[in-house]
Formats: sequence, C-alpha cells, structure tokens
Amino acid sequence: MSKILALLLLLAMCVQLIKPLGYPGLRQRRDFWKIAVFAIAVMMLTVLVRP
Repeated sequence: MSKILALLLLLAMCVQLIKPLGYPGLRQRRDFWKIAVFAIAVMMLTVLVRP
C-alpha cells in the first residue's frame, strides 16, 4: 500500500511540473515541492503507525 501511495505522489509531482493541477496552493509549476512535503509527512505517519 505504501509503495502505491509513493508512486501516486511521484506521479502527481511529475504532472505538476508538466501542467499544474490547479488546486488551491498548487496553481504554479514551482509548487511541486508541496506535494513532496506532503509525501514525506505521509511516509512518516505510516512508519509511526506500523508496529
């Protein structure tokens, strides 16, 4: 599950660089780093939740 999530977030970052997604906070190409910060936070949360 975490590998699928990582691939989806990586794909979203690539799409953001090519054509911005248009969501609030992601309207410009240079906002792709926000997706990366979100991905890191989700991965940390996954590690904390796992036993």
